[in-house]
Amino acid sequence: MHLLYSFSDFTLDTQRRELRQGAGIISVAPQVFDLLNYLIRNRERVVSKDELIAGVWNGRIVSDAALTTRINGARCAIGDTGEKQDLIKTLPRKGFRFVGAVQEAGSSAIETVGSVERTGDTPPRLSIVVLPFANLSDDREQDYFVDGVTESLTTDLSRISGSFVIARNSAFSYKGRAIDVRQVGRELNVRYVVEGSVQRSGERLRMNVQLIDTNSGQHLWAERFETPVVDLFDMHDEIVSRLANTLGALLIEVEARRAERKLDPDAMDLYFQGRAWLRKGSNPEYITQARSFFERSLKCDPANVEAMIGLANVDTSVGASFTTDDGRARFAAAEAMVDKALSMRPNHASAHLARGRVQIFTNRPAQAIREFEHTIALDPNKANAHAALGFAKIYLGLAEETEGHILEALRLSPRDTEVYQWASFVGVAKLLLGSDVEAVSWLRRSTEANRNFPIAHLALAAALGLTGALDEARTAARTGLALNSGFTIRRFLAAQQSDNPIYLAGLERTCAGFRLAGVPEG
Repeated sequence: MHLLYSFSDFTLDTQRRELRQGAGIISVAPQVFDLLNYLIRNRERVVSKDELIAGVWNGRIVSDAALTTRINGARCAIGDTGEKQDLIKTLPRKGFRFVGAVQEAGSSAIETVGSVERTGDTPPRLSIVVLPFANLSDDREQDYFVDGVTESLTTDLSRISGSFVIARNSAFSYKGRAIDVRQVGRELNVRYVVEGSVQRSGERLRMNVQLIDTNSGQHLWAERFETPVVDLFDMHDEIVSRLANTLGALLIEVEARRAERKLDPDAMDLYFQGRAWLRKGSNPEYITQARSFFERSLKCDPANVEAMIGLANVDTSVGASFTTDDGRARFAAAEAMVDKALSMRPNHASAHLARGRVQIFTNRPAQAIREFEHTIALDPNKANAHAALGFAKIYLGLAEETEGHILEALRLSPRDTEVYQWASFVGVAKLLLGSDVEAVSWLRRSTEANRNFPIAHLALAAALGLTGALDEARTAARTGLALNSGFTIRRFLAAQQSDNPIYLAGLERTCAGFRLAGVPEG
């Protein structure tokens, strides 16, 4: 017997461990699901903090900040907030209570693989199962940690746009069995398998992870993580976020390569190719290619939310590239597209992130920060939302806070494809603050990570000019202008819509650096 709890337009399925809104499945972290389940089951009374920790975390030591994060995550998943408290109420110094009207139903326990839409024997694109990681330690009590990594990674991968991830119950049916990944692929109808092992030796933890193609049995990616054991709870979150961010980027690249070989690509094939081009950088060629694929995707399927977000990001990139005089029109088009996407998928984390990016460049940095904070509540491991939050702080005159947010993004995803952007954010912040030597260091890091990002070369030119390294400054400026021939100081200033006096003062010294490096006035 398993239970279904229905409230508002949500359903919590305790066996499938799914939270649904209407027909759609909402991705939630395992501990957020368990917390919701516990509060709903005990909705007739107030649940104390200690009882909640005992029930959800099995009595392990949990910080107040971690508990608050999970409570906020639960509220966000069901459309509640700490201000409204329509469903989850906090009673100061007493605890928490679920106060929404709940209908409870039971049904026979049925094990299902999930609602996979099969086309012949072809697995859905971006279909994946995370098999239970093997615990190679002598200590069987480490099983809870290993299983927690598997379960959390399953949840985080389900947030990848366009993915289909096999539910935890089906994946755990393979625990302890010798398996053939090709057979798993056939049984679950998936393209990819993630498998791994965890071994604890003294005060060190070693984890090996592989991504495997179930059709060929080929290992597409493998990685080893080794870290000192400090706090298992914090380490669990860090390991899962790093794995999810790395695998997310890799799977999009793999799917884009598959799509290139198809003679008759559909809307999602075209979307993946657009994403792959956008990840390469922001020079005009890449942006043009990305736009073409997103537009073709929407022509195939006008309701494709992922392509809408992709197209909005393209328009934002063009508007912020200082190559055009119609930046405002680009931002307006991007915002309209994001609004349309959010009208269809109100809790889509990437759509909120895209809206925040538009708001940064249209003199609404405080609103942008709220969007990024909402994005992080929806997906705490979304590294680029942490980075965007740091970038937005620059426009509020809080450039000294930028580096901290970027370091958090790098902690979550140290090998991210967007690292070049994040490093440039810190470089620009340091430049505005007058820390020119530090600015040069971060901007060199950006250009080394991706040589096709024009603004990093140009900001580097300004920083070098201000340090007196004029020959190097002019070389950096020539490189940036070769990538973005339309960049001028006039266009750069015209695109800045912030009215914060601290930011504007930093902007003036940046322009002085541009002039020293030989950037044209326009």
